[in-house]
Amino acid sequence: MTEPRKTKVGIVGSTGRVGNLLINNLENDPELSLGSVHVFDGVERTFPASVMVTNSMKVLLENCDVVIDFSAPEATQELCEAALENPKPLVIATTGFTMHQQNLMREAAKEMPVLYASNMSAGIALLKQLVEKVSATLRDFDIEIVEQHHRYKVDAPSGTALTLGEFAAKGRGLDLENVRVSGRDGQIGARTKDEIAVMALRGGDIVGRHTVGFYNDGEYLELNHTATSRETFSKGAIRAAKWLVNQESGFYSINDCLGI
Repeated sequence: MTEPRKTKVGIVGSTGRVGNLLINNLENDPELSLGSVHVFDGVERTFPASVMVTNSMKVLLENCDVVIDFSAPEATQELCEAALENPKPLVIATTGFTMHQQNLMREAAKEMPVLYASNMSAGIALLKQLVEKVSATLRDFDIEIVEQHHRYKVDAPSGTALTLGEFAAKGRGLDLENVRVSGRDGQIGARTKDEIAVMALRGGDIVGRHTVGFYNDGEYLELNHTATSRETFSKGAIRAAKWLVNQESGFYSINDCLGI
């Protein structure tokens, strides 16, 4: 009896930490297989002859059914531009986008299903909703967000921290960009009522930790999420890819995938 054909995955950001985990995770997946990988320079591992290794987004898309992207904003932009010519479901987990790049993702979503999440973990997906609810309920509490990552992370604050800030602001009918503070130094005066601080710490090999604190006189509440393995992100992206291949064109979040 012939085995059913597996869905072929293309990976952008294949030489990164999570990209390597994705390749490993796909080796024994019952539904997905590795179809193509995008590289800018050379590769440090071997691939089966069936896998297309390329520096062309066009060729990558021709050799897969769905794309998972853990790369850099410039690479994601190139991917979206190429996908407009050859639409494929896109799971995007890159962070640090410009407004133009964010708009480009939404344009692509008109032609194909696009799932964008700054963090692919189920815990963060639920945390976003909790943050919005607590923010709306404890309206007199000050909100401070602190994120911690490894020394090699290039963007700050993290995309996840900014997303949490957006949900905190949403709970109070605010625009994060109008109230966000990302540093304090010197004689800055008292904290304003609406400001939401989003602070970044970098060091060692911390995979990812996010704390959203709600502080008031006499009490405070802190919501924490800690990732102890990058497989949280790779396996979350694989789960998203399996879901996305069955969706219509549109712009989706990890919460849509999880049904929460």
